[in-house]
Amino acid sequence: MRINRRMADDGPMYPEIEPRTSGHLDTGDGNLVYWEECGNPAGKPVVFLHGGPGGGCSPAHRRLFDPDAYRIILFDQRGCGRSLPHASTTTDLSLNTTWHLVADMERLREALDVERWQVFGGSWGSTLALAYAETHPDRVTELVLRGIFTLRASELDWYYRGGAANVFPDLWEKFQRPIENLDGDPVELFARLLADPDPDVHGPAAVAWSTWEGATVTLHPRPELVAEFAVPEYALAFARIENHYFVNKGWLDEGQLIRDATRLADIPGVIVQGRYDMATPAVTAWDLHRAWPGSDLVLVPDAGHAYDEPGILAALLEATDRFRG
Repeated sequence: MRINRRMADDGPMYPEIEPRTSGHLDTGDGNLVYWEECGNPAGKPVVFLHGGPGGGCSPAHRRLFDPDAYRIILFDQRGCGRSLPHASTTTDLSLNTTWHLVADMERLREALDVERWQVFGGSWGSTLALAYAETHPDRVTELVLRGIFTLRASELDWYYRGGAANVFPDLWEKFQRPIENLDGDPVELFARLLADPDPDVHGPAAVAWSTWEGATVTLHPRPELVAEFAVPEYALAFARIENHYFVNKGWLDEGQLIRDATRLADIPGVIVQGRYDMATPAVTAWDLHRAWPGSDLVLVPDAGHAYDEPGILAALLEATDRFRG
């Protein structure tokens, strides 16, 4: 009998669950990627892709899937979470790119003897999910995506070059403080500060970068979330990796992931998007849906960006339940 989500006493997700097994995948280039499995070992494989880049997985992410039906696989992407080495100011990020992560997913799939899997990703995780699925469509059973982000110039301009300042002028001012006396592109300026070995330089820059996101991803303010984003060790890895990806435009051609959505023609999927998502505005989800006719788009009318906002969470659980077989 499948577990009823209503058995969980702290919300609509499935009850808390612990990993059955875990380990570190040796990528062969000095990185050890943490992974874990929970749920039914004979169930339908699903891989969860966290956001950021640089965010890492949490125990709550396991609870998005029916543990009786799914073989649930989570991993922390290079440089973050429990993967090694952790991104510090001395960590070389040259081997941390979108295509390294796509290759890591294939290594992990093969190491765990998975033929095909469902791919679930939100925010940056949707970027990685699309990059993977468009490269290896024969390995993907379904896509469940949330808060669509494809690293187009217009998306980065909106969030990091002043567009969102029109909605959050007070928070934008805090974000800008480390670079307020510097001239140049904000993303490039933060890259310079984050690479500085002096903690008095890279520390405040990392917290400013990270808390800008923590403060703007929900429809209603959540101070406890901002506090999590402000933890120095987390903020430094998150900011360094994320900024590194954005400076390099994700190693993607402009508009590549929307352009190549035709490769998803045989993959069913659900796109869940908050109407008032300020981090990844709904136009990108709309553009992806138009380019991928096999997708279903759920526009949540009273939500921002975070996966655990009530309407978004309900739609994600409905999607994973729908595809569990």
